Amino acid sequence: MAMDGVKIADLKDGMICDGTYILKEAVMKKTNAGKYYIDIIFMDDTGEAGAKKWDATNEDMARLKSNKLYLVNTRVGIWQNKMQLNINSIRLAPQDVQARIAEFIPAAPITPEEMMEVVDSFIEKINNADMKKLVRSIYTDYKDKLVYYPAAKALHHAIRSGYLYHVSTMLKTAEKISMVYENVDTDLLYTGVLLHDVMKLEELDSTELGIADYSIKGQLLGHIEMGIVLVDRKQVEFGLDEDVCMLIKHMILSHHNLPEYGSPKPPMFLEAELLHYIDLIDARVYDFEQHYKSVMPGEVTERIWSLDRRIYRPNY
Repeated sequence: MAMDGVKIADLKDGMICDGTYILKEAVMKKTNAGKYYIDIIFMDDTGEAGAKKWDATNEDMARLKSNKLYLVNTRVGIWQNKMQLNINSIRLAPQDVQARIAEFIPAAPITPEEMMEVVDSFIEKINNADMKKLVRSIYTDYKDKLVYYPAAKALHHAIRSGYLYHVSTMLKTAEKISMVYENVDTDLLYTGVLLHDVMKLEELDSTELGIADYSIKGQLLGHIEMGIVLVDRKQVEFGLDEDVCMLIKHMILSHHNLPEYGSPKPPMFLEAELLHYIDLIDARVYDFEQHYKSVMPGEVTERIWSLDRRIYRPNY
């Protein structure tokens, strides 16, 4: 709506403009010269932007609340090849605007209901009784969180319902790969896709708007470790086959592939290897599509941290 000002995706260097943005994070910091400022991350349904409130006081900081809408007047600049909003004024949006906060949340392009239908259809395709029982039990336990949880705090699929979006698109990719390579065990592959990130639902604490931060358990253990514990518990609860559960735990354990990315073991059988690459493909496609929004065809983006490179949006 025009009254909401300029969307983040439409901000350009040199603009002085008004906008209505969610305050995602705010941290008081000090310059080398000893002056205080507030480092802020704003968000709307088109993306995120870093901002600075210069010459800030403790009172300024105390007035800022995360996950609230703010009316902001800002001058847009570029600092170290990244867009930076230099705040002229900022105030909490009135209650009638706050009531519309869901309109400013980045969300999956497909409804949770449609994505759950995809997930349910793939659970039904699992023929192994123990795998199906395991997946069905876990997805029933987390049915409420599945509707709105993101798949990350800040990286790929860090949007409302991002977890379901990530898993449902991975399932579709897994199915297509299994049509090309006939020796792929789809029971194992679909189960791995459905469970590899499921403890993101505990690793993160998320509001129903899909705005998340790491839980204490998430920071101390992580979703891989918690996933192993979950499968162990379900194995005992249902008397599941030990070898089946060992394979599933290995897929959870190895899906990041390398120790520096959190996996103490590399994938050691075909479906585990495929799971890693399907996960990587889905993350990369998401990153490319999101960052294409920030440039016109024929342009190159600024350096993207998650991809460790600049990317080009083709124009032909």
